[in-house]
Amino acid sequence: MLRDSLPKIVTEVPGPKSQELLKVRKNNVPDGVSMLAPVFVEKAEGAMVQDVDGNIFIDFVAGIGVLNIGHTHPEVVEAVKAQCDKYFAPNINVFNYEQYPKLAEKLNQIMPIEGEKKTLLVNTGAEADENAVKLARRYTGRSEIIAFAGAFHGRSYMTMALTSKVKPYKFNFGPLPSGVHRFPFPYCYRCPYGLEKQTCGLHCAKMFEESFFLEYVAPDQVAAIILEPILGEGGFVIPPDEFVTALRNMCDKYGIVLIADEIQTGYARTGKMFACNYWAVKPDMVVSAKSVAGGIPIACVTAKAEIMNSVTAGEIGGTYCGNPLASASALKVLEIMERDHYPEKAKHIGEICMRRFYEMQQKYEIIGNVRGKGAMMALEFVKDRTTKEPAKDETKAIIQECWKNGLVILGAGVRDNNIRFLMPLVITDDQLNAGLDILDKAIAKVTQK
Repeated sequence: MLRDSLPKIVTEVPGPKSQELLKVRKNNVPDGVSMLAPVFVEKAEGAMVQDVDGNIFIDFVAGIGVLNIGHTHPEVVEAVKAQCDKYFAPNINVFNYEQYPKLAEKLNQIMPIEGEKKTLLVNTGAEADENAVKLARRYTGRSEIIAFAGAFHGRSYMTMALTSKVKPYKFNFGPLPSGVHRFPFPYCYRCPYGLEKQTCGLHCAKMFEESFFLEYVAPDQVAAIILEPILGEGGFVIPPDEFVTALRNMCDKYGIVLIADEIQTGYARTGKMFACNYWAVKPDMVVSAKSVAGGIPIACVTAKAEIMNSVTAGEIGGTYCGNPLASASALKVLEIMERDHYPEKAKHIGEICMRRFYEMQQKYEIIGNVRGKGAMMALEFVKDRTTKEPAKDETKAIIQECWKNGLVILGAGVRDNNIRFLMPLVITDDQLNAGLDILDKAIAKVTQK
């Protein structure tokens, strides 16, 4: 079975059939839709993908974090097929159907938010972040939002404003919505203040009170602070726990809503069901999407009930929101993840990978930083470990060398010098090590070691 196979390249990559389909894509699809691996999928199972030419790849991307449960999980496929036989989309604003409130109930049970909770279902992560901002503004009666450097929250207009990286996400798409303020993320490897974590005294958190609230935005005008527990597109950077605690205390002090964007970190990826389960404090709202439904589009906004109760009928929602197919898939995904201990799978993957990554760092000077939680990991590549000059071209070359040899991996970071790892959590140890071997050889070839 493909699910149990190892990588196998039988043609040039892309092969002849993919090359023909690439012509169709070039003539009919905008170049603005990005492409990582220039191949076309024939079928996919678990952590493995077979293209139309018969080449088999290990997938270390998982739909950019969408497939924590793996490609075409048999039980999820059956749950969706069963729902297809009943109805597709009667629209929750017209007819009630059980999948929407049952999924909301389940999410309310597992979300790390204190007290009574309610959940809104929408379609995409960007749409979820948009609604989180709407809810925070309505609840507080304030207009301003604080987001972080390195953040990615989507490509819609509000979320472009929240997103940090200019190219390719924001360049020449302005003007963007107002009311968004940017604060430096506590990126300890590249501290924006030039300090060291061991001796900085949590300088980044102090800067809110000592500078940001004095020079940029008054705290009593701020509706929400939106924070990725681990930066996603920004390079899988993990903030110090003490920073998050300070943030929570500050939000309590000024009546600011703390939003955790768990779109990429959620659903067992980091070794816990949600990354903010690691925090000693809890957010007021959690936004999640990607892996909740095994690849069918759905996104979730879960918040304290008092926040959700600040809006009235018709002010939130949409035509396809919480559609029965996606909701049925999500219910089955959550059942499987709890039953089969997916957070433990992520920890196991992380242990194997981090050991190999540190070994690679000893061999290759180009690896400046290794970081991660569970199965959400990154390598940062630099030309010089002292200056930390980004090795952008080398990173791109490593990624290309990998997919040519049967491993699909993805870059990240505002400097384009990180490789992030998001393999499906069903990957076998043999597949995992085969992928790491391909990566090791690719780094060796690019650095000629």
